[in-house]
Amino acid sequence: MSMTTVAALTGAVFLTFTPIYEEDEVPYYTLPDPLVTEAGEPVDSPEMWREVRRPETFALFEEHVYGEWLPDPEYMRFDVVDDEPEALDGKATRRQVVIHFTEEDERPSIELLLYLPNDVEGPVPMFLHLSFWGNQAIHEDPEIRLSERWMRGHGEGVEDNRATEASRGASPQPVEAILERGYGLASFYYGDVALDDADRYREDALSLFQDIDEERGPTDAGAIGAWAWGLSRALDYLETDEDADHERTAVIGHSRLGKTALWAGAGDERFAITISNNSGCGGAALSRRRFGERVSRINDSFPHWFCHNFREYNEREDALPVDQHQLVALMAPRAVYVASATEDEWADPRGEFLAAYHAGPVYELFGESPLPVDEMPEPTQPAHGTVGYHIRDGGHSLAPEDWEQYLDFADTYFGR
Repeated sequence: MSMTTVAALTGAVFLTFTPIYEEDEVPYYTLPDPLVTEAGEPVDSPEMWREVRRPETFALFEEHVYGEWLPDPEYMRFDVVDDEPEALDGKATRRQVVIHFTEEDERPSIELLLYLPNDVEGPVPMFLHLSFWGNQAIHEDPEIRLSERWMRGHGEGVEDNRATEASRGASPQPVEAILERGYGLASFYYGDVALDDADRYREDALSLFQDIDEERGPTDAGAIGAWAWGLSRALDYLETDEDADHERTAVIGHSRLGKTALWAGAGDERFAITISNNSGCGGAALSRRRFGERVSRINDSFPHWFCHNFREYNEREDALPVDQHQLVALMAPRAVYVASATEDEWADPRGEFLAAYHAGPVYELFGESPLPVDEMPEPTQPAHGTVGYHIRDGGHSLAPEDWEQYLDFADTYFGR
């Protein structure tokens, strides 16, 4: 077994954890069959999947992993605060929209940034991206509104955000490349919906549905549930924007936000494509492999992400009634893409590939193409069916090479 030791800070207590990084140390496991119901009946038709197996699979993830899917807000309003048709030297229309959930314009609210290509007749297909930083980190465009929200490790307020690596250019997305391919990009900061902090994550969206002065119930949603809820609200806005094609929208997230994208795609069937980039444990990686990060480690380090019931499976992954191939399968028959990186062992690239592979029978049930390989491909050898997968050289990031594959995949799926 690898002797690498990872230290995590949870509150003021350091916890040590020795991950598995060798395949011969992965324990024997069996996976739940995605096409056998809880009653033991085989699923032999798309109708049976839609009416029986899909609802019960989704309910198992709600009960044991992510918590109950949050309802639509009682109040919502879209305020377009910027609409510039000659942004980026005339290449794009920049639109900035505040999504309000209270009549008094108090928090929570989402600041949604859009770039739409000017040389493509709309409505254009969209990528909806969830960001780790304020919108100013997406592009160096000086007219992007500066977030005043607290950001993990960087304080709160516009001056803090301007002065740190969470400022413009910290984690830019290839906006021009996306526009040149005829797509629009919409993005917002995940902290608009729930702060990524175990003490403060319930201050915003979750306060609309939970009594935040009380302990969360065992199946109450945590931060991932809130972030996924925010993605659905952004899609609500896209349904109203005549320049955006909400029926051809891909939701994309990296790392913990890749977990979020998968849960959003599972819970909101309006998303045409779901993209998970390096999402690892609690995302695309199979929990039963126990490779790299595992259930006990993620629950200890980030107790606010999942529902409390998920903690019951610390060191007991085989007792989980579901595994992550079933989460990938919940996208069927819509398109789904899982991506890994060679140096990102913590996220278990092989476990991510296997989840995409073992979702295949559900796609075949619909006559859709599963992952078209049965062995993990080499870097630079993407595998694209209705289920897509690639692994690239490098570490834990959302890289331009990843975006190239996502754009190619969307071109194929949308028939462009």
